[in-house]
Amino acid sequence: MKIHVGISNRHIHLTKESVDILFGKDYELTKRNNLTQDDQFACNETVTIKTNKSFIANVRILGPVRSYNQVEISRTDSFKLGINPPVRNSGDLVGSEAITIIGPKGEITINACIIANRHIHISPEKARELNFLNDDIVKIKINGAKGGILDDVHIKIMKDAYLELHLDTDDGNAFLLNQQDEVELLID
Repeated sequence: MKIHVGISNRHIHLTKESVDILFGKDYELTKRNNLTQDDQFACNETVTIKTNKSFIANVRILGPVRSYNQVEISRTDSFKLGINPPVRNSGDLVGSEAITIIGPKGEITINACIIANRHIHISPEKARELNFLNDDIVKIKINGAKGGILDDVHIKIMKDAYLELHLDTDDGNAFLLNQQDEVELLID
């Protein structure tokens, strides 16, 4: 089964409380553009992330606000920042790295930095059709000059999901993939 690829650059998910600290009380994030997943969008607002070793400016916030803070970076970013975040599903912050997020009005230091698992967004209907449960592990076949098999790809069932494989920039670059390229979901 063919599915599209979404390459995910470093980004941040914030709670309303954190937005207020970083941008000022009662601040509302503004939409820059919609993402492929229903109701999710890239914000105009960016922040700086910082560790004792280094920093990365202009890190995009994704909306809408969430019930938890999360900073998603690549392994390459972790080398620059001098940290070793775990690979986790979104929302699983156990053992996550501490990072400082700096906005125009304030800053917060939180344990919320991870490298996101490779995952496929899929609707409940499509998951039932393919006999998948949330967090099942599947494989992806990638064709091309640097093709191969991606193991350990997690199924992420979401209402109204657009069927799409999400990879970070390191995985995308390793396989010479671009946004909206097609790959093959291997089904046993």
